[in-house]
Amino acid sequence: MAEYSAITRLSRQIGVSFRGDRNARFTTNDEKRIITINSGPQSAKFTSNNISTSKYSLLTFLPKFLFEQFRKYSNIFFLCIVIFQQIPGVSPTGRYTTAVPLSFILCCAALKEIIEDVKRHIQDDAVNRRKVLIYREGSLLLTAWKKVKVGDIVKVNDKEYFPADLVLISSGEPNSICYIQTSNLDGETNLKVRQGLPQTAHIKSRIELKNLQGTIECELPNRNLYEFAGTLQINSVAYPIPLGADQVLLRGSRLQNTTWIYGVVIYSGHDTKLMLNSSSVPLKRTNVEQVTNKQILLLLLLLIILCVFSTIAGEIWSDKNKEKHWYLGLNLIEDGKRWQSIGYTFLTFFILFNNLIPISLQITVDLVKFIQAYFINWDRDMYDPETDTPANARTSNLNEELGQVKYIFSDKTGTLTKNEMIFKQCSIGGIMYGSGNISEFNGYELLKNLHEHSTCNEIREFLTLLATCHTVVPENKVYTELPTDVAYQASSPDEYALVTAMKQLDVVFFSRTPDTVTINFFGEKEEYQILNVLEFTSDRKRMSVIIRTPRNEIKLYCKGADNVIMERLVPNDQNMQLTSNHLESFANDGLRTLCLGYRILSDEEYNEWLVKYREASTAINNRNELVAQIAEKIERDLILLGATGIEDKLQDQVPQSLIMLQRAGIKIWVLTGDKKETAVNIGYSCKILSDQMLNLTLDEKNRDDTQRQLRQHCQNFGDSLCKENLASLVIDGHTLKYALHASCRQDFLDLAMSCKTVICCRVSPKQKAEVVELVKKSTDAITLAIGDGANDVGMIQMAHVGVGIMGHEGVQAACASDYTIGQFRFLTKLLFVHGVWSYRRLCKVLLYSFYKNICLYVMELWFALHSGFSGQILFERWTIAIYNVLFTAAPPLALGLLDRCCSAQTMMDSPAIYRMSQNRSDFNIKIFWTWCLNAVYHSVILYFMSYAMLRHDVAFRNGQVGTSLLLGNMIYTYVVIVVCLKAGLESDSWTLLMHIAIWGSIASWFIFFSIYSYVWPTFPVAAEMRGMAQYVFSSSYFWFGLILIPITTLLADFVYNCIQRTYFKTLMQDVQEKEIAHHDPSALVTGRQPSSVSRVSERLAILKNVFVRTRTSRTVGVDDRRYHGFAFSQEENGVVPQDQLIRNYDTNIAKPPGL
Repeated sequence: MAEYSAITRLSRQIGVSFRGDRNARFTTNDEKRIITINSGPQSAKFTSNNISTSKYSLLTFLPKFLFEQFRKYSNIFFLCIVIFQQIPGVSPTGRYTTAVPLSFILCCAALKEIIEDVKRHIQDDAVNRRKVLIYREGSLLLTAWKKVKVGDIVKVNDKEYFPADLVLISSGEPNSICYIQTSNLDGETNLKVRQGLPQTAHIKSRIELKNLQGTIECELPNRNLYEFAGTLQINSVAYPIPLGADQVLLRGSRLQNTTWIYGVVIYSGHDTKLMLNSSSVPLKRTNVEQVTNKQILLLLLLLIILCVFSTIAGEIWSDKNKEKHWYLGLNLIEDGKRWQSIGYTFLTFFILFNNLIPISLQITVDLVKFIQAYFINWDRDMYDPETDTPANARTSNLNEELGQVKYIFSDKTGTLTKNEMIFKQCSIGGIMYGSGNISEFNGYELLKNLHEHSTCNEIREFLTLLATCHTVVPENKVYTELPTDVAYQASSPDEYALVTAMKQLDVVFFSRTPDTVTINFFGEKEEYQILNVLEFTSDRKRMSVIIRTPRNEIKLYCKGADNVIMERLVPNDQNMQLTSNHLESFANDGLRTLCLGYRILSDEEYNEWLVKYREASTAINNRNELVAQIAEKIERDLILLGATGIEDKLQDQVPQSLIMLQRAGIKIWVLTGDKKETAVNIGYSCKILSDQMLNLTLDEKNRDDTQRQLRQHCQNFGDSLCKENLASLVIDGHTLKYALHASCRQDFLDLAMSCKTVICCRVSPKQKAEVVELVKKSTDAITLAIGDGANDVGMIQMAHVGVGIMGHEGVQAACASDYTIGQFRFLTKLLFVHGVWSYRRLCKVLLYSFYKNICLYVMELWFALHSGFSGQILFERWTIAIYNVLFTAAPPLALGLLDRCCSAQTMMDSPAIYRMSQNRSDFNIKIFWTWCLNAVYHSVILYFMSYAMLRHDVAFRNGQVGTSLLLGNMIYTYVVIVVCLKAGLESDSWTLLMHIAIWGSIASWFIFFSIYSYVWPTFPVAAEMRGMAQYVFSSSYFWFGLILIPITTLLADFVYNCIQRTYFKTLMQDVQEKEIAHHDPSALVTGRQPSSVSRVSERLAILKNVFVRTRTSRTVGVDDRRYHGFAFSQEENGVVPQDQLIRNYDTNIAKPPGL
């Protein structure tokens, strides 16, 4: 593997240089990178911004292609045969009968690889041709991404992706603040805040850019997404200015809620942190291919044994008959050349028997897979009209793996969810408003009660709280005074959903200044003074603002998770029980919830608290802890206003799809960079978590605690460890780091294997790949990873099968994937229909290919018994060579492309059918050798029955005798008929095209035989075949055998199939019969599962008792409470604190255009 990695890196470097990448980096300083700004060409050359995720380039195609092809043992074997055939006097079949087919096969495989890699190049080119504004020579030029260079100053506008890694110079927001969406990198849904340096914040136009000159010194390119060290030296400042990660904008991120930014390119192309976290396109090999390769090795060993046996038998025969058959010249061999003769004899038999391994196997398999890939591409059911995205098989090599998947590793943001928050329901004063079944919130009842209900004051406070208690910034509108035209910038998608919902209810957050917020409450403008903001953190799980109302009252508004708000209410709050019931209802609908409360503060209480708050906020040591303690003192005795329910909108039919996947025996692992609360809430929304399951949580601070907790859980599982259980495991990235350590890895794996669902949150892209690698290498199961962001590339490439979603987070995941789809729900049809069909079809193609070759070519061994092991061939040499190309090519193609075990609708309605292919019931060592033995059995009947007919040589009425070639052509005809009819016996669906393939193949031999018998002397080939067709067809023995021998040969197969389908039917065969009878097979499929379901339920009851019984004050991690995911997603410990962030804005001032 190390050698292969080195080859891959070398080939990439060669490819980069061939593509004219003259900007390749040759830095002279090994410790830092020096970049000049506005000072002409750079002193060093850097990597260009052109990126490539393809497998090949013009220079690397031939060596990499040949390397991949000759990793297949069959190709190495036939290359050796080609070499041996060039030795004069050795090959009984000529010099080119293997070289020509092998060359044709390699050319076809090369064409297939080229077509597939061209698709990757097209997708790469689409990314490289994206446009961005670059500042050059005093003007902004719209330029392709691939022409961006290190040191360039670029302007990125709102909702555009960053073309490279940039250092932020300035932005259109106050104090050079900008918002970026990093879900493409880390999976987090909230926006991040970045801030440029104060020394460059004044640059708002091209004229000011012209005066910016200086130097950036920074670290060399590395994979650390969250770390950066550098300095900026500008001419207007005497000292270097430090740069950190807060000033860096990474490629793959997107500018959001910010009009524009200027940035200097520091890393480009494959030097960007995004690309450094991606690996080169791996050469994946399927499980079926690996099993086949091993069996080919065994066949090769068997072939060598046969050659040794035949060589020895030949020498024995020659020694016994050299005097009797002196005319053969056997006694003329010199003693000194005896061993040379034995060696040549061995090579002769090696060439003679080489076709036991089918030379056409690889091209047949590749062609079948290639066309199967187009079946996926053409499937209209997997077309997404919303994004105009059809399903796309970017490689055809892994089609059969789709039918064997046991583990799915899924991203969350953009894969399971749309990253859209929608306000759906609320509870105010003990009354529920809205419905979880309606797409948008209906506020009719709420607005009605606002004016004429006893809870009208609570409703007013509720609406005012949501319109003021947040960190949202309204977008300044210069040409309008209408409050409804306002747009919002929000780092939290939850807050954006709440403020937008208030606007739809005519409570419009309209303006923000450093000290005030202004709302339009049903046409009346109200200004609230912001006195303090108590920030949200994952520990506090709440956010509060202290405001002074227009009526000069001081109020504290607080919103947060239900458990933290409820414990801070005034005693005996009358709405607490009703609100709790409504929270249950929201949770059942999969909504993210917030509880809202408030209290009125006296001036004396507030002023006394403010003194302590200022002391805590200016403390040198433990500032954050002191501020949190002070906040606790005022966030108490709250009056409960109600609760909100926000839907983190899932992709269409995600819960149903996940349920279907689990019914198919597939285990779901969600790997996300998002917070634990958000991830768990989505788990409940998607129905992969429930309160009926045993829910385990791992959240430890060090390796020892992690190891102790893992071992405790494993012990509690007892005999149920590594079995199917109704259990779930939630682990965060910090704990996962310890769990993946060598001392904990096996316990973690055993625990995870015992769970139906695993959720890993706050994980990095590298950890995602490590988790997939752990399962992939530790189990014999097929893994699939699916995602849509650049942070998913690692796990997509690591898994056996990678699926990319062409979503809104860019195309990096799609470019690195093996298959692309428009939405997660299409994964079910990709696996259940195309996966199962491809697997079963390919298995039949492989087994049938070996069968038909063994059936024909083992005849040479039987013939050797009657030819003194002389190496004489039974069949004409070119008919041997084209057996796989013409006469038996169509049946395996028909099996591989047209055979269908069940209809697509049945496969989708009965996911349990998937378990059959998942368990590899159609292709394994036992089945492979059963087919091989069946082929040997058929060859015995075909040869010896034919030989028995001609044993007295008289084959014609006129007393004319037959020859060995007559026997050979008769047997050849019977073999073609038998192997074609065998394809029909193995087919699950007899279609018109299947009939054409079978009967057409048989007819093609008769037509070819009739023509080929008369090509000599017109063409200088096959002189011995002259008139052979007439010779064979005029024999009554031939026509008698044409009826008797194939029927006799296939009789045992037919009887076996009848008995098996009558008394030992498989689930698939039962379903087929139900389909033919037009009955619903779902009840039949369900009836095959009851014992398994009952065992799992029994184990769940036992495990819950065990975990409850063993819990102590030191034991954590068993979550048996009702979970309410709270709706808050906010950046913590950002470059700009939330309090300062909102005080930077004055929306009454127009923003600079940056021109």
